[in-house]
Amino acid sequence: MPTTHQLIRGYEVVIGLENHVQLSTQSKIFSGSSTAFGAEPNTQASPVDLALPGTLPVLNRAAVERAIRFGLAVGAKVAPLSIFARKNYFYPDLPKGYQISQFEIPVVQGGKVEFFVGDKKHVVNLTRAHLEEDAGKSLHEDYHGQSGIDLNRAGTPLLEIVSEPDMRSGAEAAEYAKTLHALVMWLGICDGNMQEGSFRCDVNVSVRKPGEPFGTRREIKNLNSFRFLVDAVNYEVNWQIDEIEDGRKIQQATVLYNPDTGETRAMRSKEDSADYRYFPDPDLPPLVIAPEWVERVKGEMPELPAVMAARFIEVDGLPEYDATMMTQSLATARYYEAAKAAGAVPKLVANWVMGEISKRLNASGGEIDAAPVGPELLAKLIARISDGTISNNAAKQVFEVLWTGEASDVDAVIDAKGLKQVSDTGAIEAILDEVLAANQKSVDEFRAGKDKAFNALVGQAMKATKGKANPALVNELLKKKLG
Repeated sequence: MPTTHQLIRGYEVVIGLENHVQLSTQSKIFSGSSTAFGAEPNTQASPVDLALPGTLPVLNRAAVERAIRFGLAVGAKVAPLSIFARKNYFYPDLPKGYQISQFEIPVVQGGKVEFFVGDKKHVVNLTRAHLEEDAGKSLHEDYHGQSGIDLNRAGTPLLEIVSEPDMRSGAEAAEYAKTLHALVMWLGICDGNMQEGSFRCDVNVSVRKPGEPFGTRREIKNLNSFRFLVDAVNYEVNWQIDEIEDGRKIQQATVLYNPDTGETRAMRSKEDSADYRYFPDPDLPPLVIAPEWVERVKGEMPELPAVMAARFIEVDGLPEYDATMMTQSLATARYYEAAKAAGAVPKLVANWVMGEISKRLNASGGEIDAAPVGPELLAKLIARISDGTISNNAAKQVFEVLWTGEASDVDAVIDAKGLKQVSDTGAIEAILDEVLAANQKSVDEFRAGKDKAFNALVGQAMKATKGKANPALVNELLKKKLG
């Protein structure tokens, strides 16, 4: 069931996603042709990929194992028997005149994906995930007004993951897509390269008044950016509401999003399954997956994000939200564990990863495994906070220097900038005596029950030490002096 009911202009938005995940096999799903990206056009299209007379497809075992791995990761049923079908349609980049896919009986059935939007947990149920081959690609640039056809992608193995219409906003859909993207990379079944088409999003969008049946959906095709996904959904939702408010009916259609204009436009009327005339592929027998095969794949899988997050909660004492954030990607989890192994307090590592590090990576578009401040360096910085050498504010100054590459040693930066905290009890007591003597009004107000006066005295003490006094020690000693 959907987890949120956000209304836009009085309408409920209903969103479901279909994600095409290119599987990380060396060869295609039904032939031995290479799947490497960037080859000269039409140099990796074999007679099998083109369905030339006399050729027969042979299923790639590695593609099936990646589908099994995904099914296990999302808690789905891995079908003991599934069927390949021919999906018939006629485009210039589809050399066979049909696509080999799965229809009535897919290899993965059901499952769910959990994620956070802000600090709120969401669950999206999956309908299915099925194996299929990719089509070729139409090229429209540098052809002097004509189009070219590159069939290198034809036959590339895909896992199409179909969600239930459980999402209610573009932001929610984007977080679901990000979580799915991270999961397939975590499992090693996809390289996740969205610019090369390894992970593509088709978004089905409709609107309705609360409590009414689902509206007519329009499918936004081939979104290759999470930001574009949000923008495309927001535009499409408002367009559909405008149409309905103006008395027009929504027509089922496939649309494209133009990031330059920020608009969607209809590409063609949307087909229903009957239009594709599905029938079982006569050249491929049913796919039989024995229980032993599933168990072997299960034994070879990495620790899953949900299992790892549960371990971080139980062993490290992290809140559920923090643990989920630390397992958003395998790179993030490795960074967190490396910093922890270097002696840093787990909760403090999580705070820094979700705070300063995340902020800078979002600004630069970088990845955490290439962050200028590595896990061991962060652990040393956290250690200097924990042992009272520097304050949290001073630590942020040190972090800034480390991140920009001006220095690579925590202690050297602390010394160079004079950021070491004053933790000498005698010195702080002497300063507090001066502060109390100079601020008798605040002392009287505190003793009269005004707690804000205490904060004012702490502020005066920190000012007198130019922010270098250990705040915890200042608070402790000041409370004693005030009785």
